[in-house]
Amino acid sequence: MDNINVLIIEDTAAESDALVKVLTDNNYNIVGIASTYNEALTMFYNNVVDIVVIDVFLDGKPDGITFAETINIVPNSVKPFVFLTSSKDRQIFERAKLTKPFSFLMKPFNELEILYAMEMAVEKFYEQLNVFHSEDQNTVVSNDSLFIKKKKALKKVYMEDIVYIEVEDRYCNIITDTEKFVILISLTKIMELLDPMQFIRTHRNFIVNSSKITEIVLSDNLIVLKGNHHVTLSEKYKDVISKFTVLK
Repeated sequence: MDNINVLIIEDTAAESDALVKVLTDNNYNIVGIASTYNEALTMFYNNVVDIVVIDVFLDGKPDGITFAETINIVPNSVKPFVFLTSSKDRQIFERAKLTKPFSFLMKPFNELEILYAMEMAVEKFYEQLNVFHSEDQNTVVSNDSLFIKKKKALKKVYMEDIVYIEVEDRYCNIITDTEKFVILISLTKIMELLDPMQFIRTHRNFIVNSSKITEIVLSDNLIVLKGNHHVTLSEKYKDVISKFTVLK
């Protein structure tokens, strides 16, 4: 599991320091602090960024909006972003709205506002609304990651790091190479969200990452996974063997 990577675009040291403190105290990872438009672009394209917190005005100019307009031009570069501003200029607000930010916060911000804004940005960006604020769900799924709510912060688990998933009632135990996480999500829902070419069902209670399989013991109805994890291969799902090239 990784911390969420945040890029901060803010030209006032006191403001950026306050943001860094709030976010790092809640286990977010700061990949950079940019004070100009050009610095922001360089850091954005040279780092793995999950979300951006943007001051609307940089050195008295609305370059934060310009940055948002720039990354919106290239679809594959778009990331969720949150605006911060002390400006009450309606025209600036209207221009900022056109970039489709996921939150627009007025300075001075408080801790909960920022943390809620981060959650809402991830939810809306991946079109899974109200996930973190409901009682029956706590995970947003992207193409390559799970964003899991843990206390006040979001954590990221890469799909490729998942070894297997064990289902228990409405919960799923996500087993990675190094950790175990429990999320409140149904088997049906998680199967809809996983890549069927990568994740396969081996039993009514198990889903495995096919790339983590090290051995299939048909005589024992057993699949051995990386890390010496063992899961059951039931008769019903033995046809999954056909997905693999077997040398005889």
